[in-house]
Amino acid sequence: MASPFPNLPDNISAEVFASACSELRAIVGDQWVIRDNVEHLGSYRDSFSPSDINLNAPSAAVAPQDVTQVQKILAVARRYRIPLWTVSTGRNYGYGGAAPRKAGCVVLDLKRMNRIIEVNEKHAYAVVEPGVSFQELYQYLQQRNIKLWPDPSAPAWGGIVGNTADRGVGYTPYGEHFTVQCGMQVVLADGSVVETGMAASGNASAKNLYKYGHGPWVDGLFTQSNFGVITQMGVWLLPEPPGYRPYMVTFPREDDIHQIIELVRPLKINMLIPNAATTVGLIWEAAVKVTKAHYYSGDGVMPDSARNKMAADLDIGQWNFYGALYGPEPIMDNNWKIIRERLAEVPGAKFYFAEDRQNDAAFDYRAKLMRGIPNMTEFGLLNWLGPGSHIDFSPISPVTGSGALQQFEFMRDKCHEFGFDYIGEFLIGWRDMHHVLMLVFNRDNEAQKTAVKELFDVLVAQATAKGYGEYRTHLEYMDKIAASYNWNDGALAKVNQSIKNALDPDGILSPGKSGIWPNKLGTS
Repeated sequence: MASPFPNLPDNISAEVFASACSELRAIVGDQWVIRDNVEHLGSYRDSFSPSDINLNAPSAAVAPQDVTQVQKILAVARRYRIPLWTVSTGRNYGYGGAAPRKAGCVVLDLKRMNRIIEVNEKHAYAVVEPGVSFQELYQYLQQRNIKLWPDPSAPAWGGIVGNTADRGVGYTPYGEHFTVQCGMQVVLADGSVVETGMAASGNASAKNLYKYGHGPWVDGLFTQSNFGVITQMGVWLLPEPPGYRPYMVTFPREDDIHQIIELVRPLKINMLIPNAATTVGLIWEAAVKVTKAHYYSGDGVMPDSARNKMAADLDIGQWNFYGALYGPEPIMDNNWKIIRERLAEVPGAKFYFAEDRQNDAAFDYRAKLMRGIPNMTEFGLLNWLGPGSHIDFSPISPVTGSGALQQFEFMRDKCHEFGFDYIGEFLIGWRDMHHVLMLVFNRDNEAQKTAVKELFDVLVAQATAKGYGEYRTHLEYMDKIAASYNWNDGALAKVNQSIKNALDPDGILSPGKSGIWPNKLGTS
C-alpha cells in the first residue's frame, strides 16, 4: 500500500521502499513500522511550521525497543541508502516537532526505549533511555520517595535525552542540562555501540560520576548533531534541599530591563541566585491566563492602552523576574535580604512570595519548574491568538543591561513592524544570557505565516550582525543559523563535515541536522 504522503527517499522506487519496510517490520513487528496509517504518520509532521507541513513529511516511521533493534534498523538503512531522522519522547531532538529536516526520511522514533535504568540516590544521578520523559522520571522518584529532583523543561512531556542532546535548559540550579549530563551510550551509523567517558574502561564504577574518562571527550559531538544515535544517558539530579522559597519581582517599565540585568548579573555569578534567573515579558506572563481577545480585538499589535490595562488587572509588570531560594531557613533569609535590597533599586519594583500569588497560574507553574515539578501550563501561550503555532528565535549574548535593552528594542520593533506582539523572556545561565522570543502566529492565517518567515529572516540577519548567535533553532532555519557561524571561511562547519563523513559515510543519519549534510544522501 502506498504511503499517504508523496515523499519517498531520493532515488528509491516504491517497490524497493516496500521491501525495506518489510525488513523493518521483521525487526520491530508490524505495528511499529508506521507507513499506511495516515493519522499516525501525519503526527510526525511539524504542526507548528509556518510552511506547508507536508513539505517535510516522512515516508514512514520505525520504533525500536532496544539497542539491538536500532543496530538492525541501521543495517537496513545502510543497505537501501534510506535516511533516518532520529527523535525521542517529546520529539525534541530539534525544534520543529518530529518532522525530518529532509522530506522522505524514515523517522527513527525512540519512544519505546523508555527504561529508567538506574537511579542512585547516594550519588544523585539517573541513567535513562531516550523514551523517558521528565514527567516519568519525576513520578518514578516520587513513587519511591527518592529525595532527588529532576530539572524539567517547560513541557512535562519532553524527553530527558532529547532535550539534553539539543542543549536545552531548565529552571532549577541544575538548569544547564548538558552540564549535568554524565556518560552516554551511542550507536554509530555502522552499528557500533560506544560507551563514552569512564564507561569506555569496561565495568567502570564512576561512569556516571566523572564526565571525561581518558583522552578526548566526545560526548559533545553527539549533541545537536547527526553523528550517532544516543541510546542511554546519565544525568545528575539535585538532592532535595532542606528549604525552598520561590519568589517573583515585577517591574513597571519596558526599559527597566537594562537595570534588572545589571543588578541580577552579580547575584547570579556569585550564586546568590543559584537557579535560572528568568525575566519574563508582559505578554508571556499574561498569556497562560488570558488571550489577546480579552483585551484587544483589533488587527495587528496590541496597543499600549490594552497592555497597560492587562498589566493592572493581572497585577504584573512589563517585566517579571522569577527566582528561588534553596537551603536552610537562615541561609535563605540572608540571601533574600541581599537580593531584595539590590532589586529594590529599580523604582517601582514589587516583591511576591507564593502566599501573595495564590491561584495565579503563571506563578504556580514557574514555582513548580524551579522545584523540579514538570507541568504543561506554558503551552497556554499558544492560545494567545486562537489556533496558535509558534517558532522561537533564541540568541545568546553576554549578561549586560545595554545588550538586553538593545536586543529587546530591535526585536520588539521588528515584531511590531511585521504585525506581531513581542513575547519574550531573558534567562541568565552561568555566564550567558538566553533571549527567547516566541513568535506566535495563527496556523490558519496564510498572511501571518508568510510574515513570520520574513520576520525570522530579518531577525537572524540583524542578530548575526550584532554578534548574537542563536543556540538552537527551528528545522526550517538550521542551514541559515549554521551558515551564520562562519568565522575563518566556515572552519567549524568544515570540521563538522569531516566528522560526518568519517562516522556516517553513507549519509543515513538525520541529514541536515544543525546544517550538517552528508556527502551521500539517499543514493544507491
